[in-house]
This record gives sequence, structure tokens and C-alpha cells, in this order.
Amino acid sequence: MRDELIVSDQLDAETVRAIEAIVMVSMEPVPNETLAQLLEQPTSVVEQLCMQLADAYDEAGHGFQLVKVAGGWRYQTHADLSPYVERFLLDGQRARMSGAALETLAIIAYKQPLSRAQIASIRGVDPDGVIRTLQARGYVEEKGRDTGPGQAILFGTTPLFLEKLGLNALSDLPPIAEFVPGADVVEALEQGLRIDPSAEPRA
Repeated sequence: MRDELIVSDQLDAETVRAIEAIVMVSMEPVPNETLAQLLEQPTSVVEQLCMQLADAYDEAGHGFQLVKVAGGWRYQTHADLSPYVERFLLDGQRARMSGAALETLAIIAYKQPLSRAQIASIRGVDPDGVIRTLQARGYVEEKGRDTGPGQAILFGTTPLFLEKLGLNALSDLPPIAEFVPGADVVEALEQGLRIDPSAEPRA
């Protein structure tokens, strides 16, 4: 109740509109801390207000949602309208990621940080080409170096990976018992990470 009173006393309609405007124009999810700094409000108040806005949009039945992904807030279309959105955006123009790329990405996501050798031991093949592809698309990045002999580069997923899948944290990934992902996990990755061939990096 105390938090509700703080929100109602300190935040007027103009503040609410400012949050909506900032999130609307941002190309990336906007963290609570950034909103709090811009609006000169406590982070806890901003978090609560964004959650209330998200609930209000859902209750109103809009075709869009305010969601928290990759540590920040963004607007996105409602999941149940994806067939219409895909028809508009894709129109048969997008290509799927290869099975090898999806498998490698899933391994990195669930077991990170990992070295090339560790990935190779799980997949049974040289992952260099696939890792370069994943890096070029912004889904994987270097996270540091192993403390063992050779100090191998360790790889992990990026905030863009979370953003593409609509996740706020790696802990939101579906549970998996094995190193190699099942068909449902691969399908989830594939749906979230389809790319446009025209955006492919040139060699």
C-alpha cells in the first residue's frame, strides 16, 4: 500500500506519458535505471509503474505489450498476433539458421561461458565457422579467457540474444536436462532468431 501511495502521489499523467514516449522511440530495451534518471524518480517507482502499464495494456486487449526483456522495457506486438506480423514482415523472405548454428547457440546459452574446445567436445565437430557466424549476427561474444593452459577464449550470449527471444535473463530459458537441446528448444530458438538474408554479413 505504501508503494501504491508513492506512485499515486509522485507520478502524474505527464510522467506516465514520458515513460511511454521514451520506450516507444528507443531502439533497445530501456532499463529502469535509465528511466529513473531521466524522470528523476526512484527506480522502484519506475519499475512499479511500468508493471502497472504492462498490466493495463493486457487488460485493455491491445495488440502490443510493454514487456521487460534483456534487463529493460520495450514495446512489442502481442504473441498471439505473431501470424499476422510474420506475414507482414517475412512474406517468405527470411531464411532459417542452420541446425548447426542453432545447436551451437543453444549449447553456449545453457553452458556458458565455453571455449571452442569445450563446444567441439559436446558437438563432436569444429565449431569455428558457426561461432564466427553467431558473432557476426550479434548473438555470441567473447566473455573472457580460461585460467587454464593456453587461456582459451570463452564465449557467451549477448543482450541481443535475450532481446530476440523476448527473455529478461538466461534463467528464463526453458529447462533442459541434456547438453544438446531437444526439438522444442531448437524450435523456440529458430522462431526468435530468424534473420533476413539481406542483412547477412558479407565475407
